[in-house]
Amino acid sequence: MIRAIVTGAEGRMGGRIVSLIAETGGIKLAGAVERKGHPAVGKDVGEGLGLGRTGILIGDSLAGCIDRGDVVIDFTSHEVSLGNLEIVAAKGKSIVIGSTGFTAEEMKRVRELAASARCVLAPNMSVGVNVMLKVLADVAGILGDDYDVEIVEAHHHLKKDAPSGTALKMAQVIAESLGRDLDEVGLYSRKGMIGERTKSEIGIQTLRAGDIVGEHTVIFGGMGERLEFIHRAHSRDNFARGAIRAALWVVGRGNGLYDMQDVLGLKAG
Repeated sequence: MIRAIVTGAEGRMGGRIVSLIAETGGIKLAGAVERKGHPAVGKDVGEGLGLGRTGILIGDSLAGCIDRGDVVIDFTSHEVSLGNLEIVAAKGKSIVIGSTGFTAEEMKRVRELAASARCVLAPNMSVGVNVMLKVLADVAGILGDDYDVEIVEAHHHLKKDAPSGTALKMAQVIAESLGRDLDEVGLYSRKGMIGERTKSEIGIQTLRAGDIVGEHTVIFGGMGERLEFIHRAHSRDNFARGAIRAALWVVGRGNGLYDMQDVLGLKAG
């Protein structure tokens, strides 16, 4: 039985992960963590989620409960996640990170720490999104430079980073398949007399409204036709289930940095 610790346990994602762990075989909740000063600290994690008493009290320190778990499931923020990875790496344990917004310097540190831990880091844990990433890479390679690429993402008005990590991952996958550098060809806004669209640019546009869980549309526009690939998340449960699947997969692997493509066996070779 794999023992999981959930950080951000009272958040939108953390709460769903805690609830779904209770319904999933082969894994059990061993700890729950929230930020210092959070009103739920010291309370039973199940009470606020309608699960009844679980015997797991919410703590304010991952370091204080890390020894009770095999894997940490972390949906907090990129700064907090990096600190949690430091703790996990010091103990040689496993972690699944769903936070987005990591800077290039932070990702460098993530890769360094992953040498001492087993880390699955993915901007989107949805099985459907990760299958879509595989398809997008294949489609871009087939269509080549004859089709313009545009990505539109929409999320709830509370989301702090833009574009979404998922949209950026989609753009990166497509750019790599087309032999382009996303840092050079990514275009994130258009206004005014911008001139004719360049052949190499990859447009990434952001919408924020209401309670949209997550929508991503990728358009390959050619002369006389276009292909559209759309993923719509109807609830956060698909992300939570993917994170739990990753937690079950990563424990027992060798140290290193993995993503959901590894978890789902979608990588070639």
